[in-house]
Amino acid sequence: MASGSEQLFDSLGHFGRFQACVYFASVFQAMSCGIHYLASVFMAVTPNFVCGIPGNVSSILFYNSSKASLEDIWTMWTSTENYIVAQLENGEIWELNQCSKSKREVSFDLAYEYKGNKSIFSCSDGFLYDVTKWKSTVVTQWDLVCDREWLAKLIQPTFMLGVLVGAVIFGDIADRLGRQRVMWFTSAGQFVFGITVAFTFDYYSFVIVRFLLAMVSSGYLVVAFVYVTEFVGIKARTWASMHVHAFFALGIMVVALVGFLVRTWWVYQIFLSIATLPFVLCCWMLPETPLWLLSQKRYEDAQKVINIMARWNKVSTPCKVSELCSVQQDDPGTDRTSGNATSSTKKHNILDLFCNWYIARRTITIWLVWFTGSLGYYVFSLSSVNLGGNEYLNLFLIGAVELPCYIIACIGMDKLGRRNTLIPFLILSALICVLIMFIPQDFNVLIILANMAGKFSIGVAFGLIYLYTAELYPTIVRSLAVGSGSMMCRVGSVVAPFCVYLRSVWIFLPLMLEIGLRQFLGICFMI
Repeated sequence: MASGSEQLFDSLGHFGRFQACVYFASVFQAMSCGIHYLASVFMAVTPNFVCGIPGNVSSILFYNSSKASLEDIWTMWTSTENYIVAQLENGEIWELNQCSKSKREVSFDLAYEYKGNKSIFSCSDGFLYDVTKWKSTVVTQWDLVCDREWLAKLIQPTFMLGVLVGAVIFGDIADRLGRQRVMWFTSAGQFVFGITVAFTFDYYSFVIVRFLLAMVSSGYLVVAFVYVTEFVGIKARTWASMHVHAFFALGIMVVALVGFLVRTWWVYQIFLSIATLPFVLCCWMLPETPLWLLSQKRYEDAQKVINIMARWNKVSTPCKVSELCSVQQDDPGTDRTSGNATSSTKKHNILDLFCNWYIARRTITIWLVWFTGSLGYYVFSLSSVNLGGNEYLNLFLIGAVELPCYIIACIGMDKLGRRNTLIPFLILSALICVLIMFIPQDFNVLIILANMAGKFSIGVAFGLIYLYTAELYPTIVRSLAVGSGSMMCRVGSVVAPFCVYLRSVWIFLPLMLEIGLRQFLGICFMI
């Protein structure tokens, strides 16, 4: 099949006008995958909050400042240890904390400090939220705070679990039913489930629909990657496959822009989902790949696609399917006479990736690259909104810095090779993590620049690992190696949100984990 595909693109062109149209139409939808993957950074924000006030308020006190409304209080709120003193119209004085409220037994004088007896109550009257930045989030919608805070922390991990499941399911379906059908189904699913998320009626329906949205988003990204590589010749395949990730990064930038403009979570979700609509309306026009059609022995359909490609690329004499089949038959690896003899050797399992110490060490190292690459990618992305300064600009820059990193990765692979490009950027990302730990927290600009540099370095390594993995293993286990590596990538994306939450234990703990893993990887590659 490899020789046949090379002859096909030598005849029709490796990246002609037809391939360009198909490529950009397909990868445009990858932008919506980036949108949905990172949508929760603003949709699930937890604003400042206190317990609800049990009555009509006459005055509010915060430290020594008396304010007319809570909106004025939030501008001075600096810590979760803060509390608000509120005096009701009936004379009662309450202290409002984040997860409890206290009624003062003696309420003669309105003062912030009080050392008398207090009766402590739970937040039975709901919560009051800071709406100066976000008018509504899923956290404020369903009160995912205090003893329900863990539900908010599960929103992104459950989405990433759906990403893992979707990659496995739709990758297999695409091999059976074809790439074009799965792309249409998953892109339509992104639009339908994306809109449905905005109209979910409770937390559990929200998580379930988001899980389904994650499945179809992941399914599209996996299948689209295969789809475009099967339409692009080997001379342009490296650049074409690498820049699928660039459109994912554009999706991250769109999240930042829409988050800045729209501050109500369900309206924000609708606007993000509308980005899917143009492709849904036209993706049915995209053809099936000729390589998949040939593998299914649908020779007439394959010839029709080849003829269309030739017409668009202005090739007067397109190659014939019979010529491709003859090349395939001449390949000893596909010789029909040896079919029975080799059929038993075509069934491989995960143990083949550990057949000897050399291959086993390579497999473990590659898995760790996939895992840490995904972990670092999403840790830098998800934590960008917590760096200080303007969180919308931070996320936009974290997405924008990816665009040049794929160009650098392609140039590095061509000039230096895969390994000599991967190792320096892995080590560089670890050194940047160390550097971030020594930057004072007040230096927001330096912290943001260092995080951009970290995202850039891990983006280079993460982008080229797809091609590098395929080239490290023999043909008989190549798909298995890439598939297992991709699975470790999804595991890393599931773990990443929990890693971000470790900042509450120690602000540098996520960085320490990344440093340790990447230094270990650097040693493994150098051995």
